[in-house]
Amino acid sequence: MEEINKKTKQEQQLTDADVERLELLRRAHEKKGKQLTISDETGTLKEIDELRELVGKQLDNPEEKYNIYYKGIRKLLMDHLPKGEDYKEMRGIIYDEKNIFLNLGKRKSDGGGVRGSDGRMTFQPIMNEILEIVITWVGGSQNPFELYKAFYMLNEKHGYGHEEYDDSVRGVANAMLKLAEN
Repeated sequence: MEEINKKTKQEQQLTDADVERLELLRRAHEKKGKQLTISDETGTLKEIDELRELVGKQLDNPEEKYNIYYKGIRKLLMDHLPKGEDYKEMRGIIYDEKNIFLNLGKRKSDGGGVRGSDGRMTFQPIMNEILEIVITWVGGSQNPFELYKAFYMLNEKHGYGHEEYDDSVRGVANAMLKLAEN
């Protein structure tokens, strides 16, 4: 019997690595919702309370985003931009500037014709900024060149690029900027 107890005690002895693992597991259990990370500035460890940060963030409301995009931005642009084949290229250039902003600077020309993101899924504050510009434009001049300039300048302000076009489309875009200045 004594020999069995001795063998059990030996089996129960833990190595330093085992003790360290158990301590990590115990500490991980203590602090739910908290995480250690390395600070970018100092390189030191800091603790992040993930749960508090999650609650503190503005959460997007899918129904509200739908209404802002489809019943606000898209509907107003479709209702108030010139219609018809003659204005298709101009509308496309305006939509490109809008979409660059909604997609946080991603351009189709960067991905061979594919933007790689969807402006309908962007953050609500970004959508609200575009909606405000569109509402101001509809309530004001309704001059498509003014709208293009507003989107263009918004992208400039945020350091986003502009769509790369062939020479003919680039000429239309430049002409719209010049007309908007007058």
